[in-house]
Order: sequence, then structure tokens, then C-alpha cells
Amino acid sequence: MATEIQAKDFGDFLWGAATSAYQIEGSPAADGKVPSIWDVFSHRRRKIARHENADIACDHYRRWREDLAILAEIGFNAYRFSLSWPRLILANGRPNPKGIEHYRKICEFLLERNIRPFVTLYHWDLPQWLEDKGGWAYRGIVDYFADYAAVVAKAFGDLVNDFIVLNEPMVFLTLGYLLGVHAPGRRSLRKFFAASHHALLAQAEAARALKAEKSSLRVGTTISATAVYPASGSKRDVQAAERFDAIYNTFYLEPVLGRGYPTAKFPFLRRIERFVQAGDMERVRFDFSFWGINTYTRQVVRASRLVPIARWRQVKNPTAAKNCLGWEVFPRGLYDLLKKYAAYPEIRELIVTENGYADEMTPVAGRVVDHGRIHYHQQYLAELLRAQREGVPVKGYFVWSLLDNFEWAEGFRPRFGLVYVDYLTGRRFWKDSAFWWRKFLTGQ
Repeated sequence: MATEIQAKDFGDFLWGAATSAYQIEGSPAADGKVPSIWDVFSHRRRKIARHENADIACDHYRRWREDLAILAEIGFNAYRFSLSWPRLILANGRPNPKGIEHYRKICEFLLERNIRPFVTLYHWDLPQWLEDKGGWAYRGIVDYFADYAAVVAKAFGDLVNDFIVLNEPMVFLTLGYLLGVHAPGRRSLRKFFAASHHALLAQAEAARALKAEKSSLRVGTTISATAVYPASGSKRDVQAAERFDAIYNTFYLEPVLGRGYPTAKFPFLRRIERFVQAGDMERVRFDFSFWGINTYTRQVVRASRLVPIARWRQVKNPTAAKNCLGWEVFPRGLYDLLKKYAAYPEIRELIVTENGYADEMTPVAGRVVDHGRIHYHQQYLAELLRAQREGVPVKGYFVWSLLDNFEWAEGFRPRFGLVYVDYLTGRRFWKDSAFWWRKFLTGQ
């Protein structure tokens, strides 16, 4: 089945590729842009693999026309990209006209080619001046983010109909405020819980600000999701899997649906309650037009008393296919997640906003033979189609990523792109997977 399906089998469907501003743009100070937390963090010692940074990255800020023309050539009808908050809002809080002009040109370019823009407000590049106030752990960020959303709505509401508020709060909050391996590099349970609650407050207020400017906008948000399975049927392993699921898959979802934080499954999460003020749980609720799901792999967990707080450990399958980051290829996980989220009656539409495969393939005679990526997409799309045919309201799929890019603390080694980027020369090469996608979408 996986090798025979075609785009037309999905009916009226969104097919796109995704990127994020910091990972591809470069030009960190161009046209008035102020520093982001990643501009600062990536220049600290021993934070990024091989001492790399994204000062140049794909040089997309200057080469965006060349890159986005590829979307139309492949046959995509949608493009998910993020706005750089530090490009749009200056340190004094005022909008940056040059930043607004840049992204308006991108939106116009896409629309001229019948490519639907999906614009993410926040994909991890918080302005450093705001982090200096406490970042997401600072309750005042709620108003700053809502103000930013209002600027975005005014600047782009005539060109963009689909907005995504946050990208993967579980990831940027856990890695940035709890474990310290991503920007801003904090390691604090207190700051993690404060930041988590403030992010959900900010998310809802930003969504309301977008809708206040133009009520017809489709406003969604995106969560990271990992299919999780207990290592056995034992009660302890099942409970460990439930705890894992609570923090990874529902902690940033259920409060928005009006169900509260999932503390029954993971009582430790009750620590967030100290940051909840009167009226907050009603404020975090928002009826999103769609929910975006970013997913790549699965996790199998076993109960472990040796691991503090979580009391689980991950179990690896030594014979399973994996990408270069060690993430297991498990297509069934996408199906199970889509079924899981479709079971929430409050969710009306799902979109797979990120799914992809990382390798380290390089060009040979100008060709990148990335059959692992092609096989990955064939398998995952088959599971997506199965879920759709069973009534799951999934309306779109975005490949991560259009281009090879800066993969945060991993630097440039993992390559997720359909297009290979030579970071020394800037040259782009279509990988075999890009040609596969063109045939899948257009038959050519």
C-alpha cells in the first residue's frame, strides 16, 4: 500500500513543507533585527555541537525567493514558516517596518504561486530583551506576546488566513527551562512550571488578539507528540506510560480544551498549581480552528524507581530502523496519535505540521540518494491515509523540512531537508526525496 498511494487518494488536502526562521534565515542583525535567545545561547561555550551557530545558516533571509520557488516546483500547495519575533518587534516594543515588509513579500510571493501560507508566531526565537525580564517564566510575557500577535494580525491579516500560535511548548519549555540544553539554558523546576503556565496563558491571549483583529482568521497551535507504549502489560509499566503521555502529549493540550492539567495521571505536575491565579484556567481555554501535531518517532517506557520524579526509563529496540539521531522509525505511531487526538470532541481538525527523517547523506556527483527518507514518508503517509479513511479529521501534512538547517543544539549535522544545503558555498541540491515528492504530488 505504501508504495502505491498518491496525493489524490487523500482528496482535498494540504500538502506542504515547513521551516522556522532562526534555523534557516541567518542575517542576525539585518534590517534592525534585535538579538534572540538563540543568537546569544548559540555563542556560549559548549552549548552547540561542534561550536556551530546560525549566524549564516541557509542564508535564507537573502535567498528566500530561490528557496520558495522550490515549493512550487515540487508541487506543494502550502508552506508553514515562522515569523522572527525579534525581526518584527524592536527592543522598545515598537514594530519594525523592515521586518514586516520582508515577511509581507514572502506571503505575496507564495500567494502568487497558489501556495497557502501557514504562519507560526513563535518557533523558539524569543527576543533576548524579553528573556532579560524573565522570559516565559515572567508572567508579564503574556501581555507582550498578545501585543506581538496584534501587530502580526494587523500586518499580515490581509495576506494570511492560517496562523499557528506556538510551536511545541513541551520542547522549548522542557529543554529551555528545565534541562537547560536549549536556549535560554535555564535549569529550574520552578521556572519550568511557571513558564509552562505562562505560555498557555500567552497562547490563548495571542489567539484572541488575532481573532479580535479579523474574526475570520483560522487560528491553530502546534504541539509535539510522541506515541508512547508500555514495555509490558504490567500495572507499573502501564502507569509509567501514562505519566510519560501526560507530560509529553496532553500537558499542553488538555488545559486549553478546558479539562485542566492532567495531574491525575502524573501527580507531580500539580506543582504548576502554585502559578495559577484566579480566572487563569478559564483564560487558557481557546477553541482553536485546528491543532497541529509534530511527530517523528515513538517511545517505549518501563517503570523505574531509579529515575527521580518521572520513574520511567526508555526502552530501545536495537533492531529497529532509526534515523541519524537514533529516533526509531515507527509509522504506526502517527496513526495511533491521530486516533488519540481525534477522540477529543473539542478537536475539530488536525494537521500534521511536522514529520520527517534526519540523515547525513551528502551529494555524490550532484545527487543525494536519500532512500531512507523516501521510505520513511511512504510508510508514514500510508498510516495517515488509514487514519483519514477511518474518519480522523486530518486535513494536511507538512514535511520537516524544506531545507537542511540548523538543528538547534545538534548543529548542522542532522539533515532533515528535501533540499541539500552546502553550508560553505550556499549551493542547493534537490535530494532524491524532493523528486519523489514532486512525482507523488504532480505525477511528473
